[in-house]
Amino acid sequence: MVTRTYTDTGQLFVVGYQGEQVPQSFVDLVGRRQLGGVILFEDNCRSYTAARESIAAIRKQYTRTAPMIAVDQEGGRVCRLRGVPAEFRAPADYARDNALEQYAEDFSRAMVYMESLGINCNLAPVCDLFLDEGNTCLDGRCFGDSPEVVGPFIEKSIKLARTHGLLSCAKHFPGLGAATIDPHEATAEADYDLNTWSTREMRPFEIAVRAQVDMIMTTHLRLPAIDDTIATGSSKITDHMIRTMLGYEGPVITDDLLMSGAAELGDVGERAIAAFLAGHDLLLFGQDTEAAIEAMEA
Repeated sequence: MVTRTYTDTGQLFVVGYQGEQVPQSFVDLVGRRQLGGVILFEDNCRSYTAARESIAAIRKQYTRTAPMIAVDQEGGRVCRLRGVPAEFRAPADYARDNALEQYAEDFSRAMVYMESLGINCNLAPVCDLFLDEGNTCLDGRCFGDSPEVVGPFIEKSIKLARTHGLLSCAKHFPGLGAATIDPHEATAEADYDLNTWSTREMRPFEIAVRAQVDMIMTTHLRLPAIDDTIATGSSKITDHMIRTMLGYEGPVITDDLLMSGAAELGDVGERAIAAFLAGHDLLLFGQDTEAAIEAMEA
């Protein structure tokens, strides 16, 4: 178990807001609770100038620590920042073309743009293996279906992010590729056990850890062969599999706790508590500020 220390419960939360301009109420929340981070979505980033001004306003609210300003810029359909130079092709496209160097060039260009905005965390790379053609959640988002294929792209993503001053995040632990259900819609499920996991899903995350990834993100996935509780609320998965088996000692963040896949953990407060007790260091709450406040109070 990794010892965790916080001076304010707000540091546990990564929260987003809606709209192109950051609401003053959200800026006030950041200052009052000193949030662990802010996550940006596409509607927050339509204008370079507006996004930069919003990020600057958020940054001014931090008195003790530098804020984490995060975004999902994976490539393809998961690009919160659109247009040149930030947008680039889907991970599956680069891997299909064996285009690691082209990926590095395009990815680097996006990182420079993100850093110029004040963004310092990219919630990537995707470390899932694309094992089920029916997995619409991950379609195009994976670099491939084997550790040998995805490994070089994962390593390159992490090293380039660090070169450009951005944090990286390996997701979606323990591995969503063998599931068909999208955790945005309902709890995902896969049938692999620990033996299979240790020779298949675990390996891309091992590569990420060796490359010194800054965070690991879990997902709302049930693995009946390992634990009855979904990964987000499972200490066996979040603590034992990440900390002991994978040997990772850095911060662990949840996927968005407002997703339908997390509903079985309870209301928003109960979800936050369950995820924290399972061993997470950061709790992600999308763009629903009121829900995040409710969870903080819980």
